[in-house]
Amino acid sequence: MMKMDKKNKITNGATYTVLSILGIIWLFPIAWLIMQSFRGEPGAFTKYLIPKIWTLDNYTKLFTETGLFNFPRWFINTAIVAVISCIISTILVLLTSYAFSRLRFKARKPMMNVILVLGMFPGFMSMVAIYHILKAIGLTQSLASLVLVYSGGAAMGYYIAKGFFDTVPRAIDEAAIIDGATKNQVFWHIILPMSKPVVVYTILTSFIAPWVDFIFVSVIMKDNYNNYTVALGLFQMLTRENIQQYFTQFCAGAVLIAIPITLLFIKMQKYYVSGITAGGAKG
Repeated sequence: MMKMDKKNKITNGATYTVLSILGIIWLFPIAWLIMQSFRGEPGAFTKYLIPKIWTLDNYTKLFTETGLFNFPRWFINTAIVAVISCIISTILVLLTSYAFSRLRFKARKPMMNVILVLGMFPGFMSMVAIYHILKAIGLTQSLASLVLVYSGGAAMGYYIAKGFFDTVPRAIDEAAIIDGATKNQVFWHIILPMSKPVVVYTILTSFIAPWVDFIFVSVIMKDNYNNYTVALGLFQMLTRENIQQYFTQFCAGAVLIAIPITLLFIKMQKYYVSGITAGGAKG
């Protein structure tokens, strides 16, 4: 028994050591980015890791020197697109998932198979076609076009939500219908409150995608600076002619753009855990 305990302690110690090393490796780039955002020395590269001059000017200039790089405008654009896309995408995913989970119709499996095949192709393969479609209807270089792009194919990501709805007993739906509830009421007032984990997961993924996307916004917006999002806007600071002067401001912008996602995840994580606990108790 003592040998087993000793062996377990050694194993646990080795595990904690490996995890600690991996944690340091994972946190190092984040720490470096934060330090560079406070660096007062100009230029993109330095021979030392820790800045010799610490300053808040990089953050201040993002909001005061907006002639060339209008970071506040880009931040607002990103927030608008991300929030609206998140709402639309979340509703589409949950409705599609619940329909595939509960309803039985002839085209159900063929539709699921088609969506599965289409989902195997990367989204950027269609960006040229999407651009020409948006151009034909006069929606290029607009925030509305970005919302359409990010939320238009959201329903294709129904797999995880459908898998969760499949675990919810059908008896709950049947009991509610017997009590006089409609299918619409069953979904919104009974199933969704029981499905907090998958709802939170859908919200997070639907928000993060437009918040950090670079490819589609670069194709759709072209040279319309005022409608850039932060991903494309900050990238302009890294061009050959700008990187030496604006690299530390780029780092500051990268830190600021990471804060909302971090806070959202921390806030949602609490509901995620409580949703799992509630779901387990009800199950």
